Amino acid sequence: MEREIGVGGFAVSPLARRYVNEVLDSNRLSYGSFHRRFEAAFAAEHDSKHAVFCNSGTSALQIALQALKEKHGWDDGDEVIVPAVTFIATSNIVLHNRMVPVFADVEPFTYTLDPAKFEAAITPRTRAVIPVHLLGLPADMDPISAGARRRGLSIIEDSAETMFARYKGRKVGSLGDIGCFSTYIAHYIVTGAGGLATTNDLDLAVRLRSLMSHGRDSIYLSIDDDKNATGEKLHEIVAKRFQFVSVGHSYRATEFEAALGLAQLEEKDGIYAARTGMAKRLSAGLKEFEDRLQLPSCPTDRDHSFMLYGLVVRDQDKTPLVNFLEDHGVETRDMLPLLNQPVYKKMFGDLESKYPVARRLNRSAFYIGCHQYMTPEDADYVVEQFRAFFKTRPH
Repeated sequence: MEREIGVGGFAVSPLARRYVNEVLDSNRLSYGSFHRRFEAAFAAEHDSKHAVFCNSGTSALQIALQALKEKHGWDDGDEVIVPAVTFIATSNIVLHNRMVPVFADVEPFTYTLDPAKFEAAITPRTRAVIPVHLLGLPADMDPISAGARRRGLSIIEDSAETMFARYKGRKVGSLGDIGCFSTYIAHYIVTGAGGLATTNDLDLAVRLRSLMSHGRDSIYLSIDDDKNATGEKLHEIVAKRFQFVSVGHSYRATEFEAALGLAQLEEKDGIYAARTGMAKRLSAGLKEFEDRLQLPSCPTDRDHSFMLYGLVVRDQDKTPLVNFLEDHGVETRDMLPLLNQPVYKKMFGDLESKYPVARRLNRSAFYIGCHQYMTPEDADYVVEQFRAFFKTRPH
């Protein structure tokens, strides 16, 4: 095998190594200065007042929906609209919150939630919608937000795959009630495990922080919360240190992950330029196959930050091409099939016929890497593998 080109990677930069060593030297692993710095900087980068760093993007989604459910008094069995193409965590967290995911089809070229299908999916029991910013591209948020406002629905942005991108001049993570991001392996910022929730609502930020810490009373969410407290204030904190106001979770991260995240956030401009540059090179090389491949598209009103490079095989099953690429060292992933997952077919039955765009993508869509660890030669090699495949398979 000539090369092995994955969908993502990770390398420790000198700055990241320095920050992790500072954590070791501090003897402080729980929520501390690196958390505070990372959260503040990440919130600012996404036009938000607050960011809460936890142990995964899935956890961020889980506590986001739970915080909204508790704040608004939603009932078990109420509904949340979810795109028919997304990673399974987006809808799993609805089930974990004892609510019902209602699926809506996606747009054929952006692969994000179709605003018209979202509107059609609303019922009297709908309480929220979770638009997904997929592969680095923001969803069409204005009509989604307008429809949600008209009906009093909350919005959780699943931005696990999209950081720093703008939609009509506004950053993802600031376009709804809560935005949720992932810093898992191969994502834009990699901390090993980790996720963030952003919001401009102080009450929601406090609830999020409580829920990720077992539902603890917000008076004591960090070991620093009793620092410099004296008299009656100290006594109140002591009395409430082990009071829990919600059925929460243990979703906290450590200072190590926060240090890695902060270092990469400070290096984000280089990461962004490398990813978008790699995507541009791939698109230039694959343009000759546009009659056989649907290349990534980006409406003029938004950015594409290219966490991943999505492709759709026109009018064919993707399997022969995917297998050829894998045989030649180019890693692929299915473009987030959801409705045809065995567990969902068991729970909901055969749904695909109701969602024609999702059904087509399940059959024909996949993605490859376009990350900062790829070289121009890697991109050219990827293009050459497509050329070799199509050369042996004329129309």
